[in-house]
Amino acid sequence: MHPVSPAMSSRFYQRWLAADPARAGRIETLSRLPLDKLDLKAELAHEAGEGASAGPNTRLLPLPRAMRRLRNLLVAAIIERDLGGQADLAEVVTAMTALADFAIRTQLGALMDEMVAQHGMPIGAESGLPQNMIVLAMGKQGGGELNVSSDIDLIFVYPEDGDTAARPDQRALSNHEFFGRLGKKLIAALSEVIEDGFVFRVDMALRPNGASGPLVASLNMVENYLIVQGREWERYAWVKARAVTGTGADIAALDAIVRPFVFRRYLDFGVIDAIRTMHGQIRAEVDRQERLHPDRSNNVKLGRGGIREIEFLAQVFQLIRGGRDSALRERSTRLTLGVLADKTLLQPDTVAQLLDSYTFLRNLEHRLQYLDDAQIHTLPANDADREVIAHMMNLPDAQALLAALEAHRRFVAGQFDAIFSDKTDQGSDGDDNSVNPHSSGLDADLDNRASIEARLAGLGFDNAAGAAQRVMATWQSPRLVQLPEASRTRLLALLNAALPRIARVIKEAGIGSHSATLARLLDFFEAIARRSAYLSLLTEYPHTLERVIRMMNASGWAATFLAKHPILLDELLDDRQRGGAPDCGALALELQQQLDGAAGDTERQMDILRETHHAQLFGLLAQDLAGELTVERLADYLSALADLIVAATINAAWQTIATRHRPLPRFAVIAYGKLGGKELGYISDLDVIFLFDDDDQDAPGNYAKLAQRFITWMTAHTSAGILFDVDTALRPDGPSGMLVSSVAAFERYQDTAAWVWEHQALTRARFCAGDAAIGARFETIREQVMGKDRSSPDNPLKAEVLKMRAKMHDAYPQRDGRFDLKQAAGGMIDIEFMVQYLVLRHACGYPQLTANRGNIALLRICGELGLVDATLAAAVGDAYRAMRKLQHQVRLQGQDNARVEPALVAHHAANVVRLWQAIFDL
Repeated sequence: MHPVSPAMSSRFYQRWLAADPARAGRIETLSRLPLDKLDLKAELAHEAGEGASAGPNTRLLPLPRAMRRLRNLLVAAIIERDLGGQADLAEVVTAMTALADFAIRTQLGALMDEMVAQHGMPIGAESGLPQNMIVLAMGKQGGGELNVSSDIDLIFVYPEDGDTAARPDQRALSNHEFFGRLGKKLIAALSEVIEDGFVFRVDMALRPNGASGPLVASLNMVENYLIVQGREWERYAWVKARAVTGTGADIAALDAIVRPFVFRRYLDFGVIDAIRTMHGQIRAEVDRQERLHPDRSNNVKLGRGGIREIEFLAQVFQLIRGGRDSALRERSTRLTLGVLADKTLLQPDTVAQLLDSYTFLRNLEHRLQYLDDAQIHTLPANDADREVIAHMMNLPDAQALLAALEAHRRFVAGQFDAIFSDKTDQGSDGDDNSVNPHSSGLDADLDNRASIEARLAGLGFDNAAGAAQRVMATWQSPRLVQLPEASRTRLLALLNAALPRIARVIKEAGIGSHSATLARLLDFFEAIARRSAYLSLLTEYPHTLERVIRMMNASGWAATFLAKHPILLDELLDDRQRGGAPDCGALALELQQQLDGAAGDTERQMDILRETHHAQLFGLLAQDLAGELTVERLADYLSALADLIVAATINAAWQTIATRHRPLPRFAVIAYGKLGGKELGYISDLDVIFLFDDDDQDAPGNYAKLAQRFITWMTAHTSAGILFDVDTALRPDGPSGMLVSSVAAFERYQDTAAWVWEHQALTRARFCAGDAAIGARFETIREQVMGKDRSSPDNPLKAEVLKMRAKMHDAYPQRDGRFDLKQAAGGMIDIEFMVQYLVLRHACGYPQLTANRGNIALLRICGELGLVDATLAAAVGDAYRAMRKLQHQVRLQGQDNARVEPALVAHHAANVVRLWQAIFDL
């Protein structure tokens, strides 16, 4: 006696088998196969032929009946495999999606042939090309995650208006009428209930203008609708849109229309509020239905903590960031959650639990539908059916089912609330977790200076009168006066939330000025006032507002940088960029993938480079201001980041040169100055030269183009700002020389024609990016040049170094009695010149001095070798370190020239002067 199949707990399955006992053999065969890989065409042919066995005069079953039989067979086989533990959720939803796609393509193909036979082929009026209908699968079918008893949500699109090319015996139709009729026929072929049931119920409500709109729309109609009338909830729906039929060119044209509507090029945090509103409407309707029908409780799809909330959780990240990150354009909820974990937009353990809950809820949803092949999402009202469902879920009883369901829903609801809870309706003034436009604080008019001053004084602001005046001036500025009322209300809420935070940040930090920090914040608010997405971000994530305030209190330069690039607010959302060294390998790979994805779009590639650099720079800035980085380590990271950007730029720019003569350029960028010495700062220029080693006749011209484009890509102002200013004055023969040199010509120049100051510069030069073989050749040339014997009394080295230093002193006269950390006697330039002199003078006898190890390390080595007093060399190394730190602090406050009170560095400067005098016999 055979054991009873678990599938027999499905009443649909029982009825289906009872109707024809021979079906048991078909199920037994199919249950051995993974159904997501089933040959549906072969199975359809089998079902069509099976009807012929009823009698010798019976013809093959028509397509509509055969398709319905195939559908019932597949659902029964899914029930058998799923409840028997042979199929997982992925197999179930993939198999159902494949069936829906197959049914649409097969039925549409047959119907299209019939329509063309009657009316001729539709032809585009503009292109003159045959037209085919694009059937868009939306919802779960679009995402490849269709239910076993689900509707399919479709949209019908055709490329161009025009008319059919009818013969005299055919009746011509406009393309719109042709495809309208075709759409109606397709809906009927799929959804009409006949003796074998139906294939899929079809829902067309997501089409432009919904039920009141035309059944089919041309590409132009779709574009006009999305631009003029498209609503936020439709962006959510169109995320999953997937073309099931249509030609590649037509699908690409539709994608070009839909993508900018769905995925904004900026970070769109305003979508959080839109989804929150939509979710609230859905929940209100579910609550209403449950009040009217208490037996319809526990809606696993739309209820609290249900499937829809997980889908919203995944898709809010897609809508916020998908315009900038193509990896977030997945249609599948499961795959999207995986991407969120990979990018740590959600913590991996949280995603793992969400996927576990999603699997539980979807499996439960399927088992509810297995009972009677009905599209239901609520637990049965009667106890007996609940017990059946519990056993289907491999749980002992209904109580265990309800307990497991509650646990999953509680977790999902908690994660949903963490993102979608309304921050504007919580807390009170100063609450860390809210930005409340209705809280006590400054009122909407902001025209009462005394009231504002009293408010600021009460919070402990220094110069409350001046700060009040600044608040009023900002609020009455033309940019803010012209804002929509909703934006002004949100800005006022942010200002009220910011004031106590400023007071608290300064109290905790023990440094800073209330007025200065407020002024920087107001400048920032003015800069972002017209960008509702940024206002939404600060409203939805109040902790980000506090991080902005901390940064602005710490650094005037950071405040200016953030005002120029407010997209970097995203970097303050969490600590994803914090802690540890940047992973340059992973960053380079991700950057290259983004550049490859924008191939052919130079402007977008330039913006990708800028956005990547700015984001990394800002992440380092956050670490720096938090005291997590030394100046030396920061410079190392900034230099490595610049190397990465330079390399990516060279590769991308080379692809834009139409005359390029080889796949990869034999071309290298050599870094000098701050980048060469790995001492780059936040706003340092790049001092570089360009070398090539290529005998091809087209090489000089192509590499000159490459160098010029490199400079343009680095320095051009785009919507994302600039990358770096580039200085190429150190190339052979300076500004009058060739922009690009061959390696051989560079070697000759360095050996026979270079000035002493050019050899000084060479001491801190290094290969930066490009062809590694050229880089190795450059290092050999550099070592040879520095290793020349300069020990003879008549060698001009010492005189030329002193002459050049005097020239620089004259060019930068000291002013205002303050000490110029870079240019003053005893400052950083003196230290660098001493190191350069020592390297050039002694590298012949001590080759270890040619290593590009930085000024402090080279001073130490010179002391160990006895070339200078070791104790004094160490003291000057400390001086260099201290001055760099002071320079960095001054620059962070937004000052271009690093001048400090002489007393701060008097001891260090004295040591530098002593070593200078000892080295140069002064």
